[in-house]
Amino acid sequence: MKTLLLNPPSFENFDGGAGSRWPARREITSFWYPVWLSYPAGMLEGSRLLDAPSHGVSPEETIEIARAYDFIVVFTSTPGFKSDVVLAERIKAAKPGIKIAFVGPHASVLPEESLNASQAIDFVARKEFEYTVVEFAHGKSLEDIKGVSFRKDGQFIHNPDREQLTDLDSLPFAVETYKRDLDITKYNVPFLLHPFVAFYSSRGCPAKCSYCLWPQTFSGHRWRTRSSDNVAAEVRRALELFPNVKEIFFDDDTFSWGKRRVLDLCAKLKPINFTWSCTSRVHPDYEMLKAMKEAGCRLLIVGFESGNPTILQNISKGASAEQAKTFMKNCKKLGLLVHGDFIIGLPGETRETIEETIKFAEELDCETIQVSIAHSFPGTALHDYMLTHGYLTDDDMFDELGHQLANIKYPGLTRHEIIDAVERFYGRYYFRPRIIFRIVRRAIFDRKERSRLYKEAKEYLSLRSKRKKFVKDAATEQSIRCS
Repeated sequence: MKTLLLNPPSFENFDGGAGSRWPARREITSFWYPVWLSYPAGMLEGSRLLDAPSHGVSPEETIEIARAYDFIVVFTSTPGFKSDVVLAERIKAAKPGIKIAFVGPHASVLPEESLNASQAIDFVARKEFEYTVVEFAHGKSLEDIKGVSFRKDGQFIHNPDREQLTDLDSLPFAVETYKRDLDITKYNVPFLLHPFVAFYSSRGCPAKCSYCLWPQTFSGHRWRTRSSDNVAAEVRRALELFPNVKEIFFDDDTFSWGKRRVLDLCAKLKPINFTWSCTSRVHPDYEMLKAMKEAGCRLLIVGFESGNPTILQNISKGASAEQAKTFMKNCKKLGLLVHGDFIIGLPGETRETIEETIKFAEELDCETIQVSIAHSFPGTALHDYMLTHGYLTDDDMFDELGHQLANIKYPGLTRHEIIDAVERFYGRYYFRPRIIFRIVRRAIFDRKERSRLYKEAKEYLSLRSKRKKFVKDAATEQSIRCS
């Protein structure tokens, strides 16, 4: 079957699907690579990877493109699911004989609910789906394919799970698919150099963080790695295919999990002499970070989440604030930049713990930060916790544009206070003299960076204004109710 691998246009400029580790539209327009879809696209002759959000492809244009295919694989997400179902129905109306599969964490965790949503969805491929959809595209019957859920004679059929892929070296290089189907200049992440290319060197994460979507619902807790030689070979190929690339980003669940493996990989990457960034926890020691720096590492994306020890324990983070401080001191000593991720609204959050985390972030003094609202996605331990304790509200998790909203509340802490805290966090952090100087210094010496920073500032201030209005309107509504 002629196959289209689709990251759908769930919302305009939405990056909450195939490549996003936090399913929501960013405060500043960002686009991550749809790495998962690139593998089956590279395994199926005549296929195409269509990343609609990053390339500005509208739903109407997507439907027209889909007419040329027999089979579509749609990577859906929790916030985009309803929109993706509507798109699937419109595609089926335009070409009734086409087959449509939904993949991704949301469909993997809720296969029956996904199939129930529309007859337009022919089946769900659960969890890692490369070989599942490839087998179907090659003509294999659904009854004989592991890892699928489908309807038959009015019943839901859930075939046994497919075994996790352990030989990651057997997969095609993602960058070959990028070269064929994507424009790498369309991918922009504020803290990464532009243009960049992203792919994985491993899968899975042994950590047990209760909120983390991917290991709990999709890639698993078992850490599986590509060989160092295989990763280095894809790096070399990326640099050949894209001579204009400024940086390679290893978008693993956790790149720096095993010290021995990281040291071996750095030894293979160092002779290539290129710039790269990656994900990390706070556990790497000085020796490990030094090896990464010497091999060309520029920046680490690190989930600090909170500065409060009780909250870190509540979410099974497996790391402490003191470890984070030591890690940051080592990074600064080595000249490694850090993009820090923080979450407001995790179990145990109060007005006091929010202030504690803001001060903690200021002390760490990362190069850049992201502050997210705690969301409990189906299939995560956090979701079970929220349901058990009655902390979830009936409110939407996202607005009409895909931006995150709070749909949790605690005794003494409302959802509106959580949203307001995110904006206050950003304001306190970025409107400090040292941060302003840092940003201005970057802009002075780089015209392209100047242009990008100006655009990002406009987007952020616009969203900030909308959120402030949301909090103000909500407070007014609450006041009216109380009176």
